Amino acid sequence: MALFLDTRFLLRKLKDLRCLTPKRTRVKDKWAATRPKYPPTRLALHYFDTTYKVQLGQLWPSVRVAMLSEKKYGALLNNFSQSDVLLDLQAQGCRDFITTRDAQTYMEQNLEVGTVEESSHVFMTKSDAGDQQLSSPQLSTNIKCLVFPRGDVTRFKPARPDIHGLLGYYLMDAASVLPCLALDVQDGHTVLDLCGAPGGKALTLLQTQSIRFLCVNDISASRRLRLKKVLHSYIPKQFLKGGNLRITSFDGTTWEEIESKSFDRVLVDVPCTTDRHSLMEDDNNIFSKNRVSERRRLPQLQLALLLAGIQAACPGGEIVYSTCTLSQSQNQSVVEQAIYQAREDYSIRLEVADLRPLTQMFRNTFHFAPDLSLGEMVIPHLAANFGPIYMCKLKRLA
Repeated sequence: MALFLDTRFLLRKLKDLRCLTPKRTRVKDKWAATRPKYPPTRLALHYFDTTYKVQLGQLWPSVRVAMLSEKKYGALLNNFSQSDVLLDLQAQGCRDFITTRDAQTYMEQNLEVGTVEESSHVFMTKSDAGDQQLSSPQLSTNIKCLVFPRGDVTRFKPARPDIHGLLGYYLMDAASVLPCLALDVQDGHTVLDLCGAPGGKALTLLQTQSIRFLCVNDISASRRLRLKKVLHSYIPKQFLKGGNLRITSFDGTTWEEIESKSFDRVLVDVPCTTDRHSLMEDDNNIFSKNRVSERRRLPQLQLALLLAGIQAACPGGEIVYSTCTLSQSQNQSVVEQAIYQAREDYSIRLEVADLRPLTQMFRNTFHFAPDLSLGEMVIPHLAANFGPIYMCKLKRLA
C-alpha cells in the first residue's frame, strides 16, 4: 500500500513539474514522416466516397464494403506446365468459371430456341453505333481459371514448380481474364498488349496457344522486370526465345510511329487509379500528395494510349480497352472521346461491341454494373469479391 501511494505521489510531482516547464522548452508531439496525417489510402477513400456515391448511387455502400475487404483471386492454369493441379484444385472445391455449366447452358439455350442468327453474332454494336453485327467470340477452351464458390474466401496455396521449374497456376483477379476472353483471339492472329506489365493478361493470352505473334509492351523498366519474371516462371525458355513473342519498352502513346495497321487484336489495359490498391496500400499509391498532377493527367494518358491502340489495329481488327477502376472519367468518357477523335483526326471508323452476352455467361460468378452506356464493368461484392474491372470492345472498320 505504501508503494502504491509513493508511486502516485511521484506521478503527481512529474505532472506538476511539466506544468511548470516553460513552453519554449517543452517537446511538442509531431507526426513522423512515415505516418502522414492524411495517408494516401484515406485520401483515396474520401475521393471515392465523393465521386462514386454520385456515380453508383445505391450500389456504392455495398461496393465500398467489398473494396475494403479481402479480395478474391482466381487460379489461371498454366498449359505450359506439367504439374497436374486441376484435379487437386477441384478437390478443394474450385471450379473453372469459363467452362462452367452456367456458360455452356447459356449458349445451348440460345441455340435451342432458334436464335442461331443472333447468337452467331454474340458481340453486337450498341444502338448508337449502328445495326451492323460483329463477329461471335469463340471462348478458348485452353483458358481455364478456377475460383472458389460464391461467399467462399478460402485462399489459394502458392503454386509449385514442375520438373522444369514452371509454375502450375498464376494467381490473379479472375475478372481480369474477361478482357482477354472479349478480345476473341483466333488461330493465327497477331496480338499487341500495349501496356503489358506485370504480365497476367499476357500470360492469359498465351494460354490460348493460338497466337501467331504476341508483342508485349511496357514503358516502365520496373514493371517490365516484373513482366519478364512472370513469363520466365510460366513459359518455357525455348518459347520465350522463339520468334512469336516480343517484349518491347516503347512509349505506348507513340505506337502509331512504330507500327500501324499491323495487329489483328490489340489489348489496351491502361494505367489507372487502381482502386483496390489505392484503398489498401500506402506504398506506390497514386493518391500520394506528390502524385496529384500524375493522377489528374490519367484520362489524357489513357486517351492517348487507346488512340495508339486503335491505330495499331488493322482494318477489321478489334481493340479491347480495360481498366481496374470504377471511375467513369477513366472508363466510358475515355472511350467516347477516342471514338470521336479517331473519326475526326484519323478518319478511322469504329463500332462498339455489345458485351452483354458475355456478362450473361458469367453472371453467376461476377457482379456487373447495370446500364452502362459503353462497355461492361465487374463491380466488387462481398459474395463475389472480384474487380473492379471495366472493359469495352471496339472494331476498326477502316
